[in-house]
Amino acid sequence: MSEFISRFTMSRRNMMIASALLAISGLTHAQQVLRVSAIPDEAPTELQRKFKPLGAMLEKKLGMKVEFIPVTDYAASVEGLINKKLDMVWFGGFTFIQAKVRSKDQVIPLVQREEDEKFRSVFITTDKTITKLEDLKGRTFTFGSESSTSGHLMPRSYLLAAKINPDTDLKRIAFSGAHDATVAAVSGGKVDAGALNISVWEKLVAQAKVDTKQVHVFYTTPGYFDYNWTVRSDMPADLRKKISDAFLSLDPANPQDKEILDLQRASRFIPTKADNYKAIEAAAHNAGLLK
Repeated sequence: MSEFISRFTMSRRNMMIASALLAISGLTHAQQVLRVSAIPDEAPTELQRKFKPLGAMLEKKLGMKVEFIPVTDYAASVEGLINKKLDMVWFGGFTFIQAKVRSKDQVIPLVQREEDEKFRSVFITTDKTITKLEDLKGRTFTFGSESSTSGHLMPRSYLLAAKINPDTDLKRIAFSGAHDATVAAVSGGKVDAGALNISVWEKLVAQAKVDTKQVHVFYTTPGYFDYNWTVRSDMPADLRKKISDAFLSLDPANPQDKEILDLQRASRFIPTKADNYKAIEAAAHNAGLLK
């Protein structure tokens, strides 16, 4: 009987050890996947297309699987990172600030495109009588997403600076949800004007997806810090460094790297830091978009 109990105890102990090893194995496997996402400022298919070669490069440089996980809206990208469902996210300046505030400073911006040091927004219209911001009074207007830096926060800030309150001085405001959707709304006559990021505008113009004889830019904002790749502060320092190094090593003289940079609409990536986005945080407070 005692021999049976001893064997039962050993068997149970072995099962517990096996279960523990399995759990550890599962955890290790989970850590070998870098879960990446991006604010949905363009169509999901476009985001996937842009990320594919970048993801392949990261897998090679990091020696781990990289999975792109699309999100439904800007808020989901913030919640996904701070709730540890995502490991790295392509944020706009405003969504980075939202993640910073929501996580109590537990997120770290790693790199940005050189273009993001002086990013800009453009205001577009089909109406030839609209030539300056003041002409928008009494008109219909669309921003991008409510959490967009270049599609809402900064355009709103410059409207307020021009003594135009979008909520009271415009006939109606809407939110298209994405920059390309803003162009479609303006060119389709759904609104009199709209604002979007200059990078998407220039891409659509280059691809002849917008008729510049019909839709034109009537105001371009001054430059401001915008997009970056952000991770949580609990990511191991060595992995953070590997990710940063991978981005910083992209060389436009290398054809494969150039393909990645072109898809990201970047001349090169450079280091960034949280302090770069203090002006964005101040603008969000001043516009009443950050409580």
